[in-house]
Amino acid sequence: MAEQPLHEHTLGNGLRVVVCEDHFVPLAAVNIWYGVGSRHERAGRTGLAHLFEHLMFQGSANVAEGEHAALLESAGAAFNASTSFERTNYYETVPVSHLELALWLEADRMGTLPAALTQANLDNQRDVVKNERRQRYDNQPYGTAFELLCALTFPEGHPYAHTPIGSMDDLDATTLEDCTDFFATWYAPGNAVLSVVGDVDPEKTLEAVERYFGGLPAGPEKPQSRPGELGPLTGVRGEAVDEEVPSPAYFAMFALPTDGGDDVEAAELAVEILGGGSGSRLYDRMVRRDEIATEVWAGVTRLASGPSLAIVDAIGPDPDKIAAVLDEELRRFAAEGPSGDETARATAQAERGFLEQTETVTGLANALSQNATQFGDPARVFTAPGRAAAVTGDAIKEMAGRWLAPGGRTALTYGGTS
Repeated sequence: MAEQPLHEHTLGNGLRVVVCEDHFVPLAAVNIWYGVGSRHERAGRTGLAHLFEHLMFQGSANVAEGEHAALLESAGAAFNASTSFERTNYYETVPVSHLELALWLEADRMGTLPAALTQANLDNQRDVVKNERRQRYDNQPYGTAFELLCALTFPEGHPYAHTPIGSMDDLDATTLEDCTDFFATWYAPGNAVLSVVGDVDPEKTLEAVERYFGGLPAGPEKPQSRPGELGPLTGVRGEAVDEEVPSPAYFAMFALPTDGGDDVEAAELAVEILGGGSGSRLYDRMVRRDEIATEVWAGVTRLASGPSLAIVDAIGPDPDKIAAVLDEELRRFAAEGPSGDETARATAQAERGFLEQTETVTGLANALSQNATQFGDPARVFTAPGRAAAVTGDAIKEMAGRWLAPGGRTALTYGGTS
């Protein structure tokens, strides 16, 4: 994708706005990122950022309970929200004729959500989140693996030691006062980026944003974030998981460089070569040749304020044998590096991922908000393919030797020894 012209503006209250014209279809994507995620939560109140993802749909001063979704649905909009370690985002894609409705709804809940925040709403949405945790994590085979690995990888109290879903005990302990304090601290124009992409007139869109958001107070100065640094892991910290699962399995987590630098590009390509699908080294070795696993997968979670994370999971009857073969393959990869064909395929896959991410107005709006929030430059999204293409095989080899060493990971064993 060629770089597209961006129109940027920062309101007096600190809200950063990015507008990008795309006249291919008569749609407009509205995407707002708040710089708050689970890493900003305090001990004893984990899960608040994700809980707010739900509470933000329960009404505001001028929008009754249930009306936010009803108005968007009646306009033919697609909408949702998500929470991660580092941000929460809300987004809707609407027929361009309903753009101002989407902007008004976002502004109203940004400025006035506490007016509609009741104990009944809190209790209801807390139950929704707890049920989500049961369905997607606690009662799902291997569903708690990522959460357990984070707890093993990061020291207690580290901002990334707990995941966005939070704990049942902390959700039960959350009060209405906790929610209003959390909102006042983090949900403000000065901690947000708003991107609008689609069949829009940039000047008129910025005028509308100013009209709906300009009168909102900037909010307090953000609290200083706790440091999230963590170097390459040393040693293998393992844990046996006593859960009922369909098959024994082995899960491993590696720390990787923080997102934003050249090292993370090499790291993601290395993980793709090792475990990114049926053409990867680990799949070929474990599934095709040795037949010690039925499934193998590896992927990367990029983080901008702490270490990125690589996860390898393999389903097979002998987790100890899987661990031994993983060590062999990591050692061989660090010694030999990738072949030219492997590097080319991984680079092509990175470009494909970029195109899939940005081919719609919805995806592009999200990518612009992400790069503006995390790196201060929304246009950085357009350089992603070039950054991946610039990585050499030697850089991948060097990175693998430092960050994907055989003895540097945390691991979970299901149905075997730790």
